[in-house]
Amino acid sequence: MTKNDWFPDNDWFSGDESSPRRPFPTFPFRINKGLLIAGGAILLLMVLFPALAEFYTDYLWYDAEGYGSVFWTRILARLPLFAAGFLVFSAALWVNLKAARKTLRALYPEQEALLGSRAAGIAIAAAAVFLGFSNGSSMSSEWTMVLRFFHGTSFGTADPIFGNDVGFYVFGLPFWRFVHEKALSLIFLCLFTAGAAYGVFVLPRTREFTLPSIPARIRNHLVLLAMFGAFLWSAGYILDRFDILFSPRGITFGAGYTDVHAELFALNVLAVLSALLGASLLVSLLRSTWKISIGLAGLVLVSGVVLRGLYPAIVQKYFVEPNEFERERTYLGYNIDSTRKAYGLHDVEMKTVTPEDSISWQEIEENRETINNIRLWDHAPLLRSYKQLQEIRTYYDFSNVDIDRYTFDGEYRQVMLSPRELDISGLQNPTWINMRLEFTHGYGIVMNPVNEVAGSGLPRLWVRDLPPRMEIPLKIDRPEIYYGEKPSSYIFVGTTVKEFDYPMGSANARTSYEGKGGVPMGSLFRRVLYALKFADFKILFSDVFTGDSRVKYHQNIRERLSRVAPFLFFDQDPYLVVNGGRLVWIQDAYTVSDRYPYSQPVSIGRGKSVNYIRNSVKATVDAYDGTMRFYAAQPDDPVLKAWSGVFSTLFRPMSEMPEGMRAHLRYPQDLFNIQSEVYRIYHMTDANTFYNKEDVWDRSGSGDRKGTLEAYYVNMRLTDEEKSEFVLITPFMPVNRDNMIAWMAGRSDGENYGELLVYQFPKQKLIYGPSQVEALTNQNSEISAQLSLWSQRGSAVIRGNMTVVPVGDGILYVQPLYLRAENSELPELRRVITSTGGNVAWGETLEESLMRLLDPSAQGISASESLYPQRPRETRPAGEASTLSSLAREASQAWEEARKALRNEDFEEYGRRIKNLEAILNEMNTLAGEQ
Repeated sequence: MTKNDWFPDNDWFSGDESSPRRPFPTFPFRINKGLLIAGGAILLLMVLFPALAEFYTDYLWYDAEGYGSVFWTRILARLPLFAAGFLVFSAALWVNLKAARKTLRALYPEQEALLGSRAAGIAIAAAAVFLGFSNGSSMSSEWTMVLRFFHGTSFGTADPIFGNDVGFYVFGLPFWRFVHEKALSLIFLCLFTAGAAYGVFVLPRTREFTLPSIPARIRNHLVLLAMFGAFLWSAGYILDRFDILFSPRGITFGAGYTDVHAELFALNVLAVLSALLGASLLVSLLRSTWKISIGLAGLVLVSGVVLRGLYPAIVQKYFVEPNEFERERTYLGYNIDSTRKAYGLHDVEMKTVTPEDSISWQEIEENRETINNIRLWDHAPLLRSYKQLQEIRTYYDFSNVDIDRYTFDGEYRQVMLSPRELDISGLQNPTWINMRLEFTHGYGIVMNPVNEVAGSGLPRLWVRDLPPRMEIPLKIDRPEIYYGEKPSSYIFVGTTVKEFDYPMGSANARTSYEGKGGVPMGSLFRRVLYALKFADFKILFSDVFTGDSRVKYHQNIRERLSRVAPFLFFDQDPYLVVNGGRLVWIQDAYTVSDRYPYSQPVSIGRGKSVNYIRNSVKATVDAYDGTMRFYAAQPDDPVLKAWSGVFSTLFRPMSEMPEGMRAHLRYPQDLFNIQSEVYRIYHMTDANTFYNKEDVWDRSGSGDRKGTLEAYYVNMRLTDEEKSEFVLITPFMPVNRDNMIAWMAGRSDGENYGELLVYQFPKQKLIYGPSQVEALTNQNSEISAQLSLWSQRGSAVIRGNMTVVPVGDGILYVQPLYLRAENSELPELRRVITSTGGNVAWGETLEESLMRLLDPSAQGISASESLYPQRPRETRPAGEASTLSSLAREASQAWEEARKALRNEDFEEYGRRIKNLEAILNEMNTLAGEQ
């Protein structure tokens, strides 16, 4: 059987060329160019429209928040950089490749069909446009650095080596580095593309094992590019000279003896040699001096190895290390001075005090405001108590506990509070309606004084329940929390669905949003946009939206603030304030840099290190409508000035912050931790002491308490001050020692805000540190026996953080003890340990512990004058004998009163009645024993 048997009619398989050929069979349908174009347009729209929707909804969010100018600044700032990069790179590469093409056409006319074709011209243009686009895109991402350069200001401080203002290193040097790197990259691309084009034609004509013969025109083109590269290489060495101020080579950060006398010399020599190489290449275009150029190039390479590698190593090992302190003394001073200035430690006020061996009851009475605000509740136990007592429903959550101070009826009190935020992961029925329309916000706060305990060792709650019940004169008109610390998604308000407000009996209270927060999205077009943005097409087909509907997203406060001001570094602990009936978040923000000469860098997390920081901005976010405000707390900060020039409408003066909000500003804890960590070494201003590390301090505990001690807020009266104030304090111990050597305080109130004080103790006198006091506690037979008994009964004993509180001329140590049953998550405050002068005591309350510690009666002071008077047991009428029956009646009455207080949720009264009942029962036991 032959092929024709299988394909009898298919003449196009025939080998006979003379036979007529049939055309190929046609498709059953014809391709319509219009349909093809339409399909391509639809495909392009499917790609572009979601991107445009993302862009436009971003603009809508910024505009709704009042920061549309910030959005356009961020967008428009990129365009000039992209355009400059695109035009410069595209034009230079196109000219370069066109020159190479022209040279090759002249040298190889036989390749005219290829080199002179239109396709070659299109390929050159396409390569230039592609490389220009990619480099323009990379340049546009550096818009923040470029704008800082054009708006940079002087620091008013010059570096000690070159005499340049610090602003040059923070704003100028990064910009010139950027320009240099891009110029060098452009020359490299030109050299690479031209070399590749020439190599395609030159190398195939080269005989094997022989050097290629390069025509003069090609050589001149490449030499010209190499000349520009050599001059740029020289400029790079000049810029490298300034980087020695950030050298980690020596015994401290910054330029040391070797950097100044060896590294700087090497860079100067290499800069000159590179410039000479560029000049020789220029001359070689006119005269045949290429051997000189090759020699200079080799000299640059050899000098780089010898002068930057061997020479500094020799100087360091044989000239510096044998006389290290004498060689480095001057540079140590530069590092100490610059580091203290960069971290705001140059104007720390240091006072040397000699504490008394112990405090007296008289000093307790004279410092009532301090004692009245000693914190007995740690964050972790209190947060557990909040969760157990006040979450109320599974969809509420307390994320964190904040510390603040308020004035109630003329009394300045320190409090702890936490917002009751919505946690949609706790919803039992997570439908789209519930998650997006109905459950939209948290509700209210919980607040308690830092030192008061209700019945059963629980915190006394001044603000609690839903709706908020208050024992203090505090007004909260808007308890709804739409913006907080919880991760956010997106919700809709102003719809036909009533929002869940808070649970109430068998029904639930409901509400409709009345604020201006969020983006209006009642129109069909905007619903389409947000359906694409969130990939949620229920938005498009739902009939719940009205003309007043709004969408809320970016509800996490740090996320919101970061989108408006991504150049700021935000504190880890925003805190909530009740002001004017509204709940408002305060967020501390920092301007930072890693380009302060000679300043020691510190890590701030996420792989980032800085060596300059200022708490230049205080930001606020309204918990109800999300209104953001950025206030310039340190308007003289040069970094903030630069950003203020970039975003002229972003920052407001502090005078515009409401007075009630200013009263709640506090020294930020992240900044204080960084400053205290740096100061523990850089309090030594003498170069010799610093070099020998003779007086390094530590913030770490030892013994049972490893790790850095927590800085804590306290209301206290500082030495030589007339009234109590809100301060952040931390103790210091000598390295590898447990005694206390100093403590630092960051002030937060009034005109003293932002000041740092350090109280240093004499080295000749023992001042107990927290670890030593804890050791004394463990050695106390009464305390250790009771702790062992509790542990054997299956209860977990939780030791709270020890607070070191200066009182009068002495030091008081306070540590709370919590007890948690094995089957319970509710910790109870059971004891308070106090210590002074090496003595330790404990009691069920701070007052009782202090009385046992100090024995006020022995000092001529009546116990009735104590700060927290206990309600005494009711006395019987004169002449009535103490009998078991009468005591039983009193016990029964005390029990009924205790139950009544418990029903009224008056835990403080309940605790008093139970104490009274305990006293009666003890008296009954005594009387029974006598009988």
